[in-house]
Amino acid sequence: MIIYLHGFDSNSPGNHEKVLQLQFIDPDVRLISYSTLHPKHDMQHLLKEVDKMLQLCADERPLICGVGLGGYWAERVGFLCDIRQVIFNPNLFPYENMEGRIDRPEEYLDIATKCVENFREKNRDRCMAILSRQDGILDSQRSADLLHHYYEIVWDDEQPHKFPSISGHLQRIKAFKTLG
Repeated sequence: MIIYLHGFDSNSPGNHEKVLQLQFIDPDVRLISYSTLHPKHDMQHLLKEVDKMLQLCADERPLICGVGLGGYWAERVGFLCDIRQVIFNPNLFPYENMEGRIDRPEEYLDIATKCVENFREKNRDRCMAILSRQDGILDSQRSADLLHHYYEIVWDDEQPHKFPSISGHLQRIKAFKTLG
């Protein structure tokens, strides 16, 4: 099973495309939708929904994937639910760049301080970050500088921020999902 979390633009047709592409790895791909506007509520909702899916899942190696803001959530929720994560162009600093777009961007900072201390160290090698050199929205090098100490970084030279085509990375994602 692969759980997919959309980014800030929950209505983007690219979400459906990525779900279809992920089905080449595992036919059981599930999209979880969340508001994107209320971080503390989103975190509770995502934890509850992912836990529910995991309870009903027979897959011994489920995976959670997210793009942009979905990458932010996939890393944290995947860690808390003890499943591997693949994050595409994760928005690691929503408290800085979501100002004026959501009600309470400062809640992201609050969530960061309430999360397990040094969670990335405890999550070492259980997440793969796929970053675009052509992101256009986020500073991918800043993300890489933060994450490379803990996770494998895979660079993509062509895809923009929303990462419409993940097909060039499917084999690597499949290998990561099936690791023991």
